[in-house]
Amino acid sequence: MARIFLSYARDDAEAAKELASCISEAGHDVWWDRHLHGGSRFASEIDKALKDAEAVVVLWSPTSIDSAWVQDEAAEGRDSGRLVPVSLGSAKPPLGFRQFQTVDLGAWDGNGSPEAIDDLLEAIGRTCGTEARPSAAAAEKKSSAKQKRASVCVLPFINMSGEAEQEYFSDGISEDIITDLSKVSALSVVARNTAFTYKGQTVHVKDVAAELGVTYVLEGSVRKAGNRVRITAQLIDGAEGDHVWADRYDRDLTDIFEIQDEISKAIVEALKIKLLPEEKKAIERRGTSNVEAYNLYLMARQQWVSGNFGDPRRDQTIVRLCEQAILLDEHYAEAWALMALAQAELRFTHGRDENALPAAERAIDLNPALPEAHCIKARYLEEEGKEEEAERQIRKALKLNPDSWEVNREAARMLFRHNHIPDAIPFFEKAVSVMETDWHNSLLLVTCYKATGDDAQMRRAAKVTFERSERALQKDPANGQALASGAQSLLITGDEARAFDWIRRALLLDPDNLVMRYNLACTLAETDSTRDQGLDLLEPFFERVNSNSHMRHIEVDPDMNPVRDDPRFKKMFGAARQRLGMDESAPDA
Repeated sequence: MARIFLSYARDDAEAAKELASCISEAGHDVWWDRHLHGGSRFASEIDKALKDAEAVVVLWSPTSIDSAWVQDEAAEGRDSGRLVPVSLGSAKPPLGFRQFQTVDLGAWDGNGSPEAIDDLLEAIGRTCGTEARPSAAAAEKKSSAKQKRASVCVLPFINMSGEAEQEYFSDGISEDIITDLSKVSALSVVARNTAFTYKGQTVHVKDVAAELGVTYVLEGSVRKAGNRVRITAQLIDGAEGDHVWADRYDRDLTDIFEIQDEISKAIVEALKIKLLPEEKKAIERRGTSNVEAYNLYLMARQQWVSGNFGDPRRDQTIVRLCEQAILLDEHYAEAWALMALAQAELRFTHGRDENALPAAERAIDLNPALPEAHCIKARYLEEEGKEEEAERQIRKALKLNPDSWEVNREAARMLFRHNHIPDAIPFFEKAVSVMETDWHNSLLLVTCYKATGDDAQMRRAAKVTFERSERALQKDPANGQALASGAQSLLITGDEARAFDWIRRALLLDPDNLVMRYNLACTLAETDSTRDQGLDLLEPFFERVNSNSHMRHIEVDPDMNPVRDDPRFKKMFGAARQRLGMDESAPDA
C-alpha cells in the first residue's frame, strides 16, 4: 500500500471523490481534503500530507490548470519526482508540466471507474516502488516513539496585579512560554488557541489533561508592580495530579527574559528531556533584549487582538506603541511587523495616508521568517492588480507559519475578494480556530456559509460569533463592531428583539464607526421589512468612505446582493465610486 496525495480543483470535487475511491480500492491510502472541516489545521495538514505522500496524483482539468494552489501542489510532486498527472476531459496541462506522460481519462464524467484506471494504477506503482514503503517494524517504532512523547498544556497565567489592564502582560508571558516549549522537538505542546479557551475559568488540572489528552499541565500567575515582577509556576502530572516541579521568581522587571528561559528549561529538565543545541539557542533567542520595548509590544499586541476592530483609533494606538518600542530597539522585527499590520489597516480599511511597506520590508530584513510581514507585501501586490505575485507571497507566508492568524486571515480575505468563497472558508475557519477572541472572521464565515447555502454551518458560525462578541462586550461595552456582529448573529438564531436592542446600542455608542455601519446594513438588507433601514445606514457610509479597497469588497460581498439592484443603492454606490475616482484610475487605496 502506498500513500497517495490527490490534488484537484473545487469544481472537480465529485470526480476527485470517485477517483480517490478507485485508487483506495486498489489498496492505496489516498489523502485528499474531504476530511478538512471548521477549525482544522487546513494549510499545515495539506503541507504534511503532501510531504508524506509517495505519489502526488494531480487531476488536470480546465479549472485546475488555472488554480495556483493545484499548480503549487503539482510543482511539489514534480520537483521531488513523485508527480503522477491525470487529464480530465483531455485537458492540456499548464506550462512546466507538459513534459510528463499524462494518464488521459478522456470523456470520463466522474461516474464509476474510468477506463484508464489500470494505466493510472500502473503509473502510481512505478512512481512509488516497494522501496518507498516503510517496513512494519519501522512504522511500529515510529508509533511507539510518538506514544512516548511527553505532552503539555500551558494554561494562561493568572493576572495577580490587581489591575485588569495588566492582563496583556500575563497573557504575553503565557504565550512566550508556549512558544519556547514548542521549539523542543521531544515535547508536544497544546496550541495557544486551545489553551486560552480555559482563560478565566476555574478548572481542575486532571480534567484539563483528560480533555486534551496531555500528560502534564503548567499553570501559574504573574504579579507586576512597578519595576518588580513575581511569577509562580507549577508543572503538574495530568494523571496523578502531583507536582512535578514548582518555583517562584521574585525579581526586577529587567529579569523577565531570564525568568522565561529558566521556566522553560526547568520544565525540560523535570521531564528529563535532552535539548538539542539549536533548541537551546532557539529558546534563548528573543525578538528584543529591551524589557520596556517588549512591554510596549505586548500592549500593542493586545490592542491588535482584542481592540475595537473598525475603529481607526485602535490602529493609531498600535502604531504609536510600536513606534516607541522601535525607538528603544530599532532591531525589534516583531514590533516593525505589527506596526506594518496596523498601518495597512489604516490605509486599506480607513483610507488614511499610511504606507505600511517600509515597516514590512524592515521587519523582513531583520527576520525573513516573519510571515505577517509577507502578508503586507501580498496585500499591496493584490491592490496593484498583481494577483499571481500576491498569491506567491501568501503561499510563502503559509509555509513559514501555517498557524498564523494574520496569514490565514489574509489568505481568506484574498480568496473572498476574488469571489472564491468556498476556497476562502477553510482559511477563515483556521483564523477563527487559532484566535479565541476573533469574532470578525467568524462573522465573515456566516456570510460565506450563507452564500454557499450551508445553513447548519452558518448557524454554528453565528453562535460562535455571538459568544465571542458577548465576551468582547464584557471588556468594552462600547465596542460597536462587537455589538453589530452580535446583532447579526442574534437575527440568524431568531432572537430579533435582542438583536434590534444591540443595533440601537451600537449606533448610540459608536455612530462614527463606518465598518460597523456597513455590517449592520448587511444584517438589515437581508429582509424586505428592514431593507430601507439598511439603506439608511449605508447613506452616511457611502458619503464618508474613503477606501477603494473597501469599495472593492462591497462589489463581491454576497451580503449586498439583496440591495444590489435597488435604485437607491446603485445611486449611492455609483456616487462613491465617482468621488473616489475608481471609474477612471487604477486601483489604489
